[in-house]
Amino acid sequence: MRHFVLLIIFDLLVSSSLKAQETDVLKMDHEQEQVFELTYKVIDSVELNMTLRYPANFKKSKKYPTIIFFFGGGWNGGTTKQFEPQAKYFATRGMVTVLVDYRVKSRHKTTPYEAVADAKSAVRFLRKHAKELNIDPKKIAASGGSAGGHLAAVCGNCPTLDEDGEDLTISSRANALVLFNPVFDNGPEGFCYDRMGDRWPEISPAHNIKKGAPPTIVFLGREDHLIPVSIAENYKVKMDEVDSRCDLHLYDGAGHGFFNNYKYDGKFYKLTMRETDLFLRSLKYLKGEPSI
Repeated sequence: MRHFVLLIIFDLLVSSSLKAQETDVLKMDHEQEQVFELTYKVIDSVELNMTLRYPANFKKSKKYPTIIFFFGGGWNGGTTKQFEPQAKYFATRGMVTVLVDYRVKSRHKTTPYEAVADAKSAVRFLRKHAKELNIDPKKIAASGGSAGGHLAAVCGNCPTLDEDGEDLTISSRANALVLFNPVFDNGPEGFCYDRMGDRWPEISPAHNIKKGAPPTIVFLGREDHLIPVSIAENYKVKMDEVDSRCDLHLYDGAGHGFFNNYKYDGKFYKLTMRETDLFLRSLKYLKGEPSI
């Protein structure tokens, strides 16, 4: 399928609207899946971009459920390409999909706290401009793998760590979470506790689960050397305690990053995509049977 890529430059420092970008969105060929890029945040000289993918037969009169993906890489590196196959799939199922770049140590000399601030900025940006972007602000799912799963989980559970100067009247909270071997416990028994410093209770999703936590699906390999199964099971227990849904899927013979094996036999990629599809359908984000 032919894609038309529209590059849209947006200066957040001087404008809070998407009028120029909206013009390009309106010019999309609605018969085909469309992809375009825009800048959602500027920090000093750093422009952070997101890539939005719209389904074929896009209708300007419709508001679409949306899923936003955060790549993994230990908050040190990584690329938005990681979740491109998942983004392409859910665009075919009628969602707007979003691949988000954020600050990492290797490129920006930053910490996990800056990555979290960027993730929350991205969700807030989509909700702030939901009308222009044809997004349903009440159906924004956040997803990611490993450290990206951490960012998604933070967007669902942690109430602080927003970028200074942002409009906090616009929520950065995701409505649902899709987490692949997520780093969602940063406490003394969790991952990278020492790296988080004294503020670890703020940045650890597992320590911020409260009543009203968004419905969540978690995928984890039983052979994961970074995220023990017990961590995921404890997370589910905490979700159950506040009466929030948490579907936990554990896979034998699977290690860290197992869900990205689409380059080989595709077994775990297909399994996790199908379960995610069914999960989102149960929340009324999608209709019909999974196509995978």
